[in-house]
Amino acid sequence: KPMAYGAGLQTLIDEGCWESDLDLATAYVAWGGYAYGDGANGESQKELFKARLKGINLIVHNQDNREHDILDSDDYYQFEGGIAAAVREYSDNQPEIYHNDHSRPNTPRVHTLSEEISRVVRARASNPKWINGIMRHGYKGAFEIAATVDYLFAFAVTANVVEDYHFDQLFQSYIKDEKVRKFISENNAPALQEITSRFCEAIDRGVWHPHSNSVRSLLNQLQGLSEEGHL
Repeated sequence: KPMAYGAGLQTLIDEGCWESDLDLATAYVAWGGYAYGDGANGESQKELFKARLKGINLIVHNQDNREHDILDSDDYYQFEGGIAAAVREYSDNQPEIYHNDHSRPNTPRVHTLSEEISRVVRARASNPKWINGIMRHGYKGAFEIAATVDYLFAFAVTANVVEDYHFDQLFQSYIKDEKVRKFISENNAPALQEITSRFCEAIDRGVWHPHSNSVRSLLNQLQGLSEEGHL
């Protein structure tokens, strides 16, 4: 989109103001359906963009650094997840999605997006060493934990590659663990409210299926305490 950055999905995801792939795809095309080159400089070509999306069956993103990961920035889900949702909407097919590691150009590694999400969840997001380290940063640390849940949820609803066990691991690490939950509540109560709301939305939208009813019960209890101002 001329004079703008992004893929148009962040507001929809953050505010929950979408219902289906059509809403996500429409936003993605609205922001990305512009032509450049051969005399065009930001010329609207949304129908041509849709036609191109219809023919896609494979999405590849090459990450050339390890300074951050796919669950600590909204850029990854907006572009990878956004195009995946658009391809599903206009082609009726779920594309294969790869997120490759090119941090060492001489030895690139090929991963599916689901494999990369598993790696990040295991190595960083649910890793006690990372959690203990981020807890030293108080308010900001709690914010980063909430953001991690947000980005996992965003990949779940856009790219359709997040598994139940990914959500399970973060729930166990951030909510079921009383020490971590207390840290978030005491240092950034709105972050705990955001986390519980996002987990509930994941269940409601059918992208997470907890194996125990106690999960939803605990989330509802925490949301009730938040509404009463006790968090």
